[in-house]
Amino acid sequence: MKPVQSRMTLSSDCRLPIANRQLKPAKVGSNRQSAFGNWQFLFLLFCLLVLVSCANTETPNTNTPVISGPPNTTYPMPPVTGASLVNMGWKLADGKRSVLSEYKGKVLILDFYATWCIPCRDSIPHLIGLQKKHEAQGLSIVGLNVGGPGDEQRVPAFAKQFGIQYPLAKPDEDLVSFLLSDSDAIPQTFVFDRQGKLVSRFIGFDARTGKSLDRIVEQSLQTAAP
Repeated sequence: MKPVQSRMTLSSDCRLPIANRQLKPAKVGSNRQSAFGNWQFLFLLFCLLVLVSCANTETPNTNTPVISGPPNTTYPMPPVTGASLVNMGWKLADGKRSVLSEYKGKVLILDFYATWCIPCRDSIPHLIGLQKKHEAQGLSIVGLNVGGPGDEQRVPAFAKQFGIQYPLAKPDEDLVSFLLSDSDAIPQTFVFDRQGKLVSRFIGFDARTGKSLDRIVEQSLQTAAP
């Protein structure tokens, strides 16, 4: 909150600074009523300044679209009862459809992103580095665009800008509903082990998230294929 230019100072929580008030004593005699009136006017003016200052204090906008949450690694996992992931999948740019069951024996990362999402953009170089480092060991990455109307058309330019080599696709609606049922924040990154089991989930991205993702991927790559 910005300080108000006054002889009296404001406390950080807008409480009246009683200890700092410096009011002139009213004159004795015929000017007593006038001085009292001036004191009232100054006091009311000061209160008005306090109210205006508090009203201008910035507060977080809780109604902004959810595009990224603070990094929340591994848990909570999405609910897995009443549905099976094995036949859920996505459609690639060439029209070919893939499903999760095709990746059994590999470690699979599904990354839900949007081209306009800043944390998503921050995570892309890390994912590219993971692919280059572990592709020969059996790591596969698929980027799934959930950017909304019009964002799918921006994907080719987005891929070229970042030099993305792993597949970028449009997820099936049932896959989105299943994995993002309890949180629509992005980026969201899911890691499946060689058995096809979902072992970790990351919401958001920062340096800490990247280190945790590296560790989970390396551990999953060490497990035996079915």
